[in-house]
Amino acid sequence: MYVSEGLERIREQLLDEGASQKTIALVDAILARAKTPSAANATARSMSELVKMLQRTPVATNDITVYNDLLRLEENLAAAAQAYRERAEGEERQAQAFAESRSKAFYKAQKERKKSGG
Repeated sequence: MYVSEGLERIREQLLDEGASQKTIALVDAILARAKTPSAANATARSMSELVKMLQRTPVATNDITVYNDLLRLEENLAAAAQAYRERAEGEERQAQAFAESRSKAFYKAQKERKKSGG
């Protein structure tokens, strides 16, 4: 994802969570830099990576309110990622169980056909 897009999403989530104005100002300042032509194509692997980068800024390390806002967002992102992984694993287990039951039924029916001569 592009850094600017990730920062915009982070900003929206911080606003939804009622983050302090200092935290929003930090994100806005970094977002302004990310939108410059020289940085427009910068990418990040995840929003969590961007939040960790924000946590390491001087503003966050010197202001506990800003740091706590970012920490809360990081925890929310981690919880959402964990819920997604658990849901995906559950769906995978269901698909495997379904495929296994179908294959057992197929081979059982095939065996019955052979027994009945057909």
